[in-house]
Amino acid sequence: MNIKTSIIGVSGYTGLELVKLLLTHSTFTLVGVYASENHQDIASLHPSLKNVVKLPIQEVNIEKIAKECELVFLALPHQKAMEYAKVLLDKNIKVVDLSADYRLSLEKYEQYYCSHSDKENLQKAVYGLPEYNRANISKTNLVANPGCYPTATLLALLPFVEYLDNAHSVYIDAKSGVSGAGKKLVQTSHFVTINENLFAYSPISHRHSPEINEQLKKIGKIQQKTLFVPHLIPLTRGMLISVYARLKEQIDPIDILLKRYKSEPFIRVRENCVQIKNVVGTHFCDIYAKADEKDLFITSSIDNLLRGASSQALANANLMFGLDECLGLPQIAYAP
Repeated sequence: MNIKTSIIGVSGYTGLELVKLLLTHSTFTLVGVYASENHQDIASLHPSLKNVVKLPIQEVNIEKIAKECELVFLALPHQKAMEYAKVLLDKNIKVVDLSADYRLSLEKYEQYYCSHSDKENLQKAVYGLPEYNRANISKTNLVANPGCYPTATLLALLPFVEYLDNAHSVYIDAKSGVSGAGKKLVQTSHFVTINENLFAYSPISHRHSPEINEQLKKIGKIQQKTLFVPHLIPLTRGMLISVYARLKEQIDPIDILLKRYKSEPFIRVRENCVQIKNVVGTHFCDIYAKADEKDLFITSSIDNLLRGASSQALANANLMFGLDECLGLPQIAYAP
């Protein structure tokens, strides 16, 4: 089987990660890379790919893409992605969208982002968290790839939803490397700002907060209030989530995690606190939890560019085409 694939939006970090993953995939063949920047080829845009692959950077031509491809990854900013997704879906191309355009309900999307121009497909999109949505992912033509913070948070918290005391809020303390802010230089990601520094940003009002809440309600069936506070840390990539919650009863949290994820090849339940270095460069999500009577602490870690974006997009694409979900997913961490 040879499934021809394109990426629209290869100039950013997630676009680069997708290129690297697809170059070694046994079934998906990367035939087209597209960006708005004026570059001769992919190696001139990403010098790390020199002498690795020769692919010309092209301007987006939907008719050409539709003739060449069965699958398109959209690694674009919000609002721009939905413009292409609608046309591609009309031409029976399967789409994995890495932006936020199809992750939220219409009301929440327009509250936190902008007016939505593809309301019909917004209703059809499947949220691409494989551990909780495999069956639906395998039947859809449009996957809304989850955000990095929601991925790490949901995988950590969802096994415990039936044990939570609904009278108490859930507190989510999240820390991410600078690559999560994207390639565009802003004051907070300037070297002299982030070096030897750590700070919170968009506390409680971050755009990933409604995504976390909606999926907790949809998948976990809980109405609990969450308080989500992200922090920027002086690392290139990787993120660590700490969740604090109140339980209805005493439990063994490690036993619960082991039972829920015993068949999940890319969830690793740790015996002590997780470390970013163990997951960077991989598709793994590492999770640890501990309870003190009715107080619960959960911590998880992922590579924000891979499990939080590009390798999760690949896992979703594998499922959409009936392939082994694990095909082409990275397992070896960049440690030390």
